[in-house]
This record gives sequence, C-alpha cells and structure tokens, in this order.
Amino acid sequence: MIQLESNSWGNQGWFEGVVVRIDPYSAHRCFYWVELDGISQAILGRGIKLISVFNPKNIQKL
Repeated sequence: MIQLESNSWGNQGWFEGVVVRIDPYSAHRCFYWVELDGISQAILGRGIKLISVFNPKNIQKL
C-alpha cells in the first residue's frame, strides 16, 4: 500500500499496489516504483498505473 496526498493526486489515503522496481537516487535515498491495482487506478483516474514514491514511510507492507 502507498499513501498519497490530496494536493498532488486529488485523493488522499492508502492505495493498493506492488513495488515493482527500486531505482537509486543518491547514496541514501531511492525511488520506489509502485504499480497500482485496478481499484486504485479507477479511484485516481487519469490513466495512472505506475507511481514513484520517494519517501519509504509512505509505503506499507501488508
């Protein structure tokens, strides 16, 4: 699950998805690429399927 804020995405809360790739950004930070499930894609709309998450505190493993 990933947490999104309404000021960037129009909807706020936790959305289902799977981390599909991790790309290094610096020696201590990474981008986590999350593929959203079908329900989360429908809620967010705009054809959003893949989201990069910079702050790992916004990712929760279930």
